[in-house]
Amino acid sequence: MKKLVHVVAAVAASALLVACGGGAQDGRLAASASRAKQAAPGAQATAPMLDYIAALDWAPTAYPQYFSGASSDGYADIAGYGTFYYRYWPAQGNYVGILGDDVYVYGPMNGNTVQRVGALADFACRVYDCVASAPPPAWANFGRDERHTARSGVATQSLDRITWSTPVDLQPQYTSTGALLIHYGSPVVTARNTVIVPVKTGATDGFRIEAHAGGDGSLLWSADSDYVLPAHHWTPSYNIALTPGGLLLAPGAGGKLMVRSAPDAAQGAMQNVVFYGQAAYDANPAAFNQTIFINTPLTTDTRGNVYFGFIAAGANPAGLTSGLARIGPDGQGSWVSAAAAVGQAGIVKVATNSAPALSPDGSTVYVTFNGDPVPFVTQRGYLVALDSLTLAVKHKVLLTDPQSGTPARVSDDSTASPTVGPDGRVFFGVLETVFGAHNARGWLLQFSPQLVPTLSPGAFGWDDTASVIPAAMVPSYTGPSSYLLAVKYNNYAGTGTGDGDNRIAVIDPGVSEPDPISGIPVMKVVLAISGPTFESGTSGPVKEWCINTMAVDPLTRSILVNSEDGVLYRWDLVTNTLSQGIRLTEGLGEAYTPTAIGADGKVYAVNNARLYSVGR
Repeated sequence: MKKLVHVVAAVAASALLVACGGGAQDGRLAASASRAKQAAPGAQATAPMLDYIAALDWAPTAYPQYFSGASSDGYADIAGYGTFYYRYWPAQGNYVGILGDDVYVYGPMNGNTVQRVGALADFACRVYDCVASAPPPAWANFGRDERHTARSGVATQSLDRITWSTPVDLQPQYTSTGALLIHYGSPVVTARNTVIVPVKTGATDGFRIEAHAGGDGSLLWSADSDYVLPAHHWTPSYNIALTPGGLLLAPGAGGKLMVRSAPDAAQGAMQNVVFYGQAAYDANPAAFNQTIFINTPLTTDTRGNVYFGFIAAGANPAGLTSGLARIGPDGQGSWVSAAAAVGQAGIVKVATNSAPALSPDGSTVYVTFNGDPVPFVTQRGYLVALDSLTLAVKHKVLLTDPQSGTPARVSDDSTASPTVGPDGRVFFGVLETVFGAHNARGWLLQFSPQLVPTLSPGAFGWDDTASVIPAAMVPSYTGPSSYLLAVKYNNYAGTGTGDGDNRIAVIDPGVSEPDPISGIPVMKVVLAISGPTFESGTSGPVKEWCINTMAVDPLTRSILVNSEDGVLYRWDLVTNTLSQGIRLTEGLGEAYTPTAIGADGKVYAVNNARLYSVGR
């Protein structure tokens, strides 16, 4: 470690570099989706994105003589260079590290010299074998990955300017006070930096998918979807997803998925795959379109499976009842009903807007089930662990309010989804049983991989999916945890004892402190920062943080976060300051929105029905 305070890391010597090849794709989700043998036309101009962790993991496989045995990760500030993220192999004394987009090596392997060996993109096709398969997407799901960690694989660009923008809602429905009570879906980004955006086209329904070049926002292609929203209060999100094999998936009507191979290509067609069988759907599409509704974001895993919730709103030819669907990479589907998964009266469906999440080894899928909303009745729910292949029930737990011990509220107006930590612990946000008893902040519940309640809850959970950050991202942290959680931490003025000090926070899942509202033990706040813009005047409540998931950038030790004041901010975890901000709009009250990071490090945020691309 001593010399590492002078050094960085990398994945090989420059002589070992091999130029990137083409982008053929395999691993089709459905047999009907055509195999794309060559890279998309024009895609060669954009090198595929390489996740820096994947690069570090690859080094021992490619060059065991230099990098083998136990290793450790960390940060090092090197004069004349900057702050490196590194990995160190003590058996050989060699380091591999990342500085921005560049890869370095240091150690006996090169005479103890800090040596740049290339850019991350130069190694992408060595790591991923681009000739055999498509490189994994830069941002594949809500919360980036199947665990919803929201951790970027590349360094973000400086927030200098809006590079381009595009509408995500062609007919936004404002309330009488000018607010937007709609959850917008997250963009997804391919390894070659095509940004694919779900767009609402009508006042109450109607959707299409648009693919934009990440560099300048030019439209590459668009496709209409026949998707129909389920019954709702706040408008639910319409989320798309990418598979590791390079397929784009989008919800359609009747519970089907629309599938497009080679999403970087300007030309291509959508094909359908149906979890209960294409033949059944084709025999009576109208019956299914009127009764079966996908009601959650799609979650794809590293094996090419996709999971999503659906609602059966009436009798249908396949005898479907509301539950969870899985489609494998071979296009074969299966499903489990809410009744079979939970076995509790009143729990009838997967919670609307709540994306399934996978365990680190991919063997378990975590899903939230709840009841239909009924006025003046707590919309309670269960978190259930299912076998990711068979959908057999492994574990389940009633979601309870840690202050009252009674069932918590699992609202369909929330987009809270399970987050799974590197050690398999599961985190899920709920509302308190009695609205306002905890200032409408709710709770972030914490469970073991077997869904045993463990340690303390977080003191905020409403409409928020926790992001996972390595503890080393926070230099001031001295606690025992290897990772921390980034969460919204609003304290709504006029609700309970809420004072309007709306914050974002980094909290410790392994250490507790008394909750200032309820007095019960909650996850300790490691860092927190208040919104910088007052609601009115020069004092009092501040604007809310307008996010349901934050984007995490370990390479710059920062978090990208959107505010209702209309500004996208960079939260620097080294200085605990909002080190950058760029105004997107004049701001407005709206349902919470996601942030995402592109393959080239641009940052994407939604404000007032538009998606903004921000970079240098």
